[in-house]
Amino acid sequence: MVSRLQAIEGQSGGRLGVFALDTADDRSMTWRPDDRFLMCSTFKLLAAAAVLARVEARKENPDRLVAFSAAELVEPHPVTGAHVDGGALPVWTLCEAAVKDSDSTAANLLLRALGGPPALTEFMRSLGDGVTRQDRYELAANSPAGLRDTTSPRAMALSVRKLLLGRILQTASSEALETWLRGDRRGANRIRAGVPKEWVCGSKPGTSPTSMNDVAILRPPGRAPVIVAAYYRSAPAKLEAREGVLREVGRAVADWIHGA
Repeated sequence: MVSRLQAIEGQSGGRLGVFALDTADDRSMTWRPDDRFLMCSTFKLLAAAAVLARVEARKENPDRLVAFSAAELVEPHPVTGAHVDGGALPVWTLCEAAVKDSDSTAANLLLRALGGPPALTEFMRSLGDGVTRQDRYELAANSPAGLRDTTSPRAMALSVRKLLLGRILQTASSEALETWLRGDRRGANRIRAGVPKEWVCGSKPGTSPTSMNDVAILRPPGRAPVIVAAYYRSAPAKLEAREGVLREVGRAVADWIHGA
């Protein structure tokens, strides 16, 4: 399957990094698993998880209203933009908006609640992730700047496994995260589009003019879940073409799981 991922990269004309983890037996399918890639909006899953960890530690109140203004809105803002006249939203709602709707304003408010982007990096270090780092707020975090705001496919997949399937968060929090991931529609044409329709999927995509990313939890019927982190860097191109690269990654993962 490595050769298949390599072929997908070769046909795409960009740089592809993939780490797919079968949690049934810890097998992995990888290509450039330790290359660094800009996270883009995939960091929003991590930010929400870090806030939920603070809620569990009673350092944050999920019902606390967080104030914001129209001047703080950054794209996309489907939830915060719809409620800007009210001037505030609960912490829990901001977590859901950041993960499910990829609301960038909500993500920035979560980062501020944590104490700033470096606080998210500290949270990742507490998970044993020495790679993933958050340095800037949206939308600056979408612009390449050395190691800033980057991760590797391996680091992201292993951290997401801990957050969704491990003992870092309580069951209610990890289940909420996965429910929000399942509600995502922005990644509908990426990894999840390449797997069988009967698989239950959740995803957190990330996008910029030169980045096309997706982090997914895939649940084939009757077996343990699969975690996939796929990051694709290329010259600017049509969205459909770049999404097609990650759709092919999904197909390769499904065939790998099925033993094809």
